[in-house]
Amino acid sequence: MQQPIQITEDPSGEVEAFLGERIYEFNSAATGLFDGEGYAATIRDPQGRIVAGVNGHTWGGCCYVAQLWVHESARHRGLGSSLLHAVEVHARGRGCSQVVLSSHDFQAPDLYRRLGYVECARIADYPRGHSDIIFTKRL
Repeated sequence: MQQPIQITEDPSGEVEAFLGERIYEFNSAATGLFDGEGYAATIRDPQGRIVAGVNGHTWGGCCYVAQLWVHESARHRGLGSSLLHAVEVHARGRGCSQVVLSSHDFQAPDLYRRLGYVECARIADYPRGHSDIIFTKRL
C-alpha cells in the first residue's frame, strides 16, 4: 500500500536537485542532447556581498534564465543589463540560438523588452492579480 503523500519544504534544495538530475537524464535520453550546463554569475560590492546575480542553464541550443536579481539599492544602474549581456555572450559560445526567461508583470518586463526580448506567452493570475510573462530573444 502506498504511504500517504506529505508536502514539505525543501530548504536545502536536495529534492529540487535530485529531480532536476533525473529529468535531465530522461530529457537527454529522449532527445539525444547531452550538452546541458548550469551557469551562474554575480556582481559583488567591495565587501564581497552579492548585489546582483543570474543563474540558469543551457541545453540543446537554448539558454534559460532561471533567476535574475539586483539588490534594490543597486537597481537602475545597468547591472541587470550587464548580467543579461554576459548570459547572451555565454549562450552564443555554447551554440545557443535563443534565450528564454520569465518575469512577473511587477518585476522587470520593461527591462527585457528594452533589451530585445519578445513576449511570447502570458499566464494570467500567476500570482493572483498579476501575470507571468514568458520572453524569448533570438541570438
